[in-house]
Amino acid sequence: MLFEVWAPRAEDRVTLQCDGVDHALARDASRPGWWTGEAPASDGSRYGFRLDDGPPLPDPRSRRQPDGPDGPSAVVDHTAYAWRYSPPGRGLPGAVLYELHTGTFTREGTFDAAAERLGHLVELGVTHIQLMPVCPVPGTHGWGYDGVSLWAVHEPYGGPEGLKRLVDAAHGLGLGVVLDVVHNHLGPSGNHLPAFGPYFTDTHHTPWGAAVNLDAPGSDEVRAYLLGSALAWLRDYRLDGLRLDAVHALADTRALHFLEELSTEVDALGAHVERPLFLVAESDQGDPRTTTPRGAGGLGLHAQWNDDFHHALHTALTGESQGYYADFAREPLGALAKTLGHAFFHDGTWSSFRGRTHGRPVDRTRTPAHRFLGYAQTHDQIGNRAQGDRLSQTLSPGLLACAAALVLTSPFTPMLFMGEEWGASTPWQYFTDHTDPELAEAVRRGRRREFTSHGWAEEDVPDPQDPATRDRSCLDWSEPGRPAHARLLRWYRELIALRRGQPDLADPDLAAVRVAYDEGARWIAYRRGDLRIAVNLGDAPARLPLGGQAPHKVRVLAAWEPVSVPDEDGVLTVPAQGCVVLGDL
Repeated sequence: MLFEVWAPRAEDRVTLQCDGVDHALARDASRPGWWTGEAPASDGSRYGFRLDDGPPLPDPRSRRQPDGPDGPSAVVDHTAYAWRYSPPGRGLPGAVLYELHTGTFTREGTFDAAAERLGHLVELGVTHIQLMPVCPVPGTHGWGYDGVSLWAVHEPYGGPEGLKRLVDAAHGLGLGVVLDVVHNHLGPSGNHLPAFGPYFTDTHHTPWGAAVNLDAPGSDEVRAYLLGSALAWLRDYRLDGLRLDAVHALADTRALHFLEELSTEVDALGAHVERPLFLVAESDQGDPRTTTPRGAGGLGLHAQWNDDFHHALHTALTGESQGYYADFAREPLGALAKTLGHAFFHDGTWSSFRGRTHGRPVDRTRTPAHRFLGYAQTHDQIGNRAQGDRLSQTLSPGLLACAAALVLTSPFTPMLFMGEEWGASTPWQYFTDHTDPELAEAVRRGRRREFTSHGWAEEDVPDPQDPATRDRSCLDWSEPGRPAHARLLRWYRELIALRRGQPDLADPDLAAVRVAYDEGARWIAYRRGDLRIAVNLGDAPARLPLGGQAPHKVRVLAAWEPVSVPDEDGVLTVPAQGCVVLGDL
C-alpha cells in the first residue's frame, strides 16, 4: 500500500511505523516536502509517521483515529462499506434543515442511536439533518469545534462505519445529510500539524491564535489539505452538503479566495456524481458576495446563515437588548420586517456593537431567498448563553408557536435546532472533555470568568468538564408524547407540511415580500404571494387592518388559536400571542 505525507519540516528522514514495523520513506522529487513509500497494510492497520528522531505522530490525512487524536492512525478502506441506498439528491431550494449534535441528540450519543430517531424527523417533515462537527476531539464528549484530524470521524460516535450507517439510513428515508466542518482553526489538544509543516501562520491572528495558513509560504499545500478534506466528506460519506464554520475567520489575501476555490471544486464534484452538493457559510460580515455566483464576482457558496433575522426575531420575542442585540432591540419588529424583505438588517447601517457601519445590501432582484437560512435557535445562540437556556425555558407556548410561524413561513431556508419542535425543556450547555488537566482547568476558569464579568454568580455557570453538564444537555425523548409538548410538535408538523404544499411559501423572490407591523401593538403581518401571515406577539388581541379582500374569499390555513376570517372591513383579529396563515379560497 502506498503511504505519503507532506512533511517539509522533516530535516533528514521520515519513517512510517505500520503495525509495529518501521519503513523508511523517500523524498518525492516531483513534489517538494512530500515523502512516499510502500508498506504492507489493510483496512484497520495502525500506523504513524516519525519525523527525524521524533515519536510516531498520526497522519494529517488520517481517516480514522481509533484511540483518539494522539493515538496512531488506522487505514480505512472506503470501498468496503456496502451502501444500501442512493442519496436522494435534495438541494437547498425547498429544504428544511434540522441541526443536531450526535452526542446529545440521544442519551447514548452515537450515530446508531441517532439513526433510530430518524423516523421522528421524517414525520416532522424536515428534508435534511445537519450534523455538528464529527472530527476527533479529546475525550468522549464535546461540541466538536475543537476537533483535529480533519479527515477522520470521532470514534466514540461510531467512527467512519457508524457515520456511513447513519448517512445510509437517512438517505433510505429520503433525508439529506449536511455536515458542519471547521476550517478556521483546530483544537488545542491533539493538533500535531505544526510538526509536519506550516499549516498555521502568524501573518494573521484569529480568536484561536495563529491563523490557518491560506496565503503565506506553504499555503498551496494547506489549501489542498482543506479542499481534499471537504471533498472526501462529500465523496466518501455521500454527504449532501457542508456547513462552513465562521468563514469570516478564514484570513486569505490571495487573488483566488479559498472559499471560491472550494465552491468551484464542490460544484465540479456535484457535476461528476450527478447530484446537487451545497455549501452553507456561517459569516458575520453581512456580505452578499459570499453567496453571489462566481460568474457575477462572488465566492459562489450556495447559502449562508442569517444571524440578522435571528437577532431581530430573538429581541422581538424576548426583549433582550444586551451585546449585539442592542441595535435590533430599539425597534425589534421594524428590524424583523426589514430582514424579512431584505435579508440583512445591517446592510451598510451603523452597528453600535461594532462601533462602525456594517454590512452591504442584498440585491433582492437577483438573490433567491433560499440562499439565506432563517432560524429562531441554533447551537450557538443557545449554548453560548451562560446556562444554555432555550427559548422554551422563558417563553410561553404561544410565543414559541409564533417563533415557529415566523421561521417556517419566512422566505428563507428554515433551520431548526434539535428539540425545538416540541419545546424541549432540557438546556443545551457548553461541555468539554479535555484530557489535559491544565487545559481543562483553563477552559473551566475562562468560561466562569466570561460570565461572572456579566453579573453571573460563579456557581451558576455550569462546569464544562463536569459530565453532568453534557448529561443535562441530552434530549428527553419522553417529552414529545406529553400534552404540552405534543401540541407544539403538531404545530411544527402542520407548518412544515403547509410550507411543502403551498408554492407561495417556496417563492425565492425577496422583492415580492410585503410587510406591515405595529411596534406598539406588537404585531407583524406579511404577504407571500396569495398567502398572508399574521403574528401577534402582544399580550392582548390585536386587530390587523389587512384589507383588500372580501372575507368570503379567504380561508384559515393554519392557526395556533382559533381565528376567524377578516371582517367586512378587512380587519383580522389575532389572539394574544397567536399567529395565523390565511390563503385564498
